[in-house]
Amino acid sequence: MPDWKQNELAIMQYWFGDINSDDACVLATGEISFLVARYHDIDINMDDFVPLSFETAVKCGAFKNRDEYLEKLRLLCISLAEEKIRAHYTKGDIELVQMVRMLDEMDHVINLLIERATEWYLVQNPKFSRKYKSISAKRMIAIIRREKNSLGRLGYEIDRLSSERTRLMKEISGRADIIAPNCSALVGGLVAARLISRAGSLHQMSRMPASAIQVLGAESALFTHLRGNTPPPKHGIIFQHRRIHNSKSKVRGKVSRVLGGKLAIAAKLDYFRGEIVPEFIEGAQKRIDYVFSLGEEVKK
Repeated sequence: MPDWKQNELAIMQYWFGDINSDDACVLATGEISFLVARYHDIDINMDDFVPLSFETAVKCGAFKNRDEYLEKLRLLCISLAEEKIRAHYTKGDIELVQMVRMLDEMDHVINLLIERATEWYLVQNPKFSRKYKSISAKRMIAIIRREKNSLGRLGYEIDRLSSERTRLMKEISGRADIIAPNCSALVGGLVAARLISRAGSLHQMSRMPASAIQVLGAESALFTHLRGNTPPPKHGIIFQHRRIHNSKSKVRGKVSRVLGGKLAIAAKLDYFRGEIVPEFIEGAQKRIDYVFSLGEEVKK
């Protein structure tokens, strides 16, 4: 006889109700959401826990038969799984990843729409064809919007989409400053967000070696190097950092390696501490600036 059977006051809690030592049941009735909440509230001492059999659940009147028991248990498990999925994808860095991917899709769509709209405009205004190549995309849309037809209305919608894209970019940068303050301080919020997106999450990025962070975004060039005799990539997304794209070619690889190493540390600080570390940022910036200055000395 189980130990809890010997205690008249013992009560075993299960997701569908409570069963005392006399096999008397107090059923938990309600929707699946209520049973999910009850599941989370149950405090079980595994030393005294008695595994449940469907016969016990049927005997105490919670279910008519085994099929009904399994069906209710299936719905409960599905609800619990959905709850965990929602909790996972509403984490700050997971949402940030989706925001960056949306921004990339918007960039692709906007560029494609501008290209098609420009071709349409050139058909209507062939004398303009020699000028458009030197005009920025923003200026081109402003010109297209002047048309008094469907093309003009489409130009207006493209302009609106571009404005939404700008707002999303600013929101991404602000969100990255909160989620990854150290990475953002090193490379800026937007670049930090793109690195996290490419890595998959801040957790994944915090586990990556510096060499992998250095070439995030340059995977195709890296695999081409591994398959053939092409030079290895020196940088990926981090090329957007001013100290890399402004550095001389002789030290660009060194600056990239230093920045990749500092980002690897910054990602760990962001994931495990979640707050900016000023002394680390100051030291990292000095080291990056020093390596960058080596290229300036070579130039002299």
